[in-house]
Formats: sequence, C-alpha cells, structure tokens
Amino acid sequence: MSAIDLASWGQFNVAMAGATAALAGLVIVAASVNIGRIVRTPTLTSRLGAAIGVLVLALVVSAVGLVPDVSPVAYGWAIVIATLGAAVFQLQATRRIVSDRSPTARARVLKLLLGYLPIGAYLAAGGMIAAGVGAGMLVAAVACLLAIASALVTSWVVLVEVLR
Repeated sequence: MSAIDLASWGQFNVAMAGATAALAGLVIVAASVNIGRIVRTPTLTSRLGAAIGVLVLALVVSAVGLVPDVSPVAYGWAIVIATLGAAVFQLQATRRIVSDRSPTARARVLKLLLGYLPIGAYLAAGGMIAAGVGAGMLVAAVACLLAIASALVTSWVVLVEVLR
C-alpha cells in the first residue's frame, strides 16, 4: 500500500483542472487577436507555445489525478511522461530565446527560468509520486501553481511585446 491518497487531492485537482482549462482558453483567444503579429516573431511564438504547453500540462496532471482507481505509481509516471511532452515546447522556446540576437532581446535567463520552473517541479513530483513519497503530491501542487503563474506572466509579456 502506498502512503499517497489521491482521492484526498480530488477537490484540488477539480479546481486546478477547471482553472487551467479556462486559462488556456483565454490565453489562446487573447493571442488569436494578434496572431498575425505574434507569428512574425519566432521567439514570441515559441514562448507562447511553451506557456500554453505548461497550462495543458497542469490540466492533464490534474485530470489524470481524478481518474478513478489510478495508482500512485501510474499517476507519477503519467506526470513524468506529460512533463516530457511539455518540455519539448520549452526546449524549442529555449532554442529561440538563446539564438535571438536582436537588440531588444533582454532577460534571457529570466525567460528561461520562468519556463523551466514548472517543468522541473513536475518532473520532481512525478518521480516522487511514482516512488511512493507522499510529499510528491505537495510538489505537484506547487508545480501546478508555478505552471499557472509562469504561463500567465509569459503570456502577458508576449502580448505586451507584440504590441510595442
């Protein structure tokens, strides 16, 4: 028996699944208003894609946590696999951020840190949960909140930058 009781996290997962789904939709709608300008700048496009990716990651992790009778080991591995999928978008954003040599490109380290914080936290959470470490659920909760904060800040900055 695992010390992890996924059912006790049900209300948190319901709230986070709803919040992240709504936020992802809002970000996509907000971006679509200026999509012509956004796609002209590969750095903005990839950063926005990574932001949406971490919101979808938070949605997937929360939704899988609500699946009846999912084992903590399966849940942990699902988190790791979903995180690796979201990391692909962050790696693409990293490549674009690092290669952007325009004079307006600033705060590279901050942009990268903002993108990788939720990814790192979700990887840690998934590993901990798969290993049966109860604190992994707290790390997953922190990862979810980091994903929301990271995605909102990144999305806001992208939308402001595109209108400059």
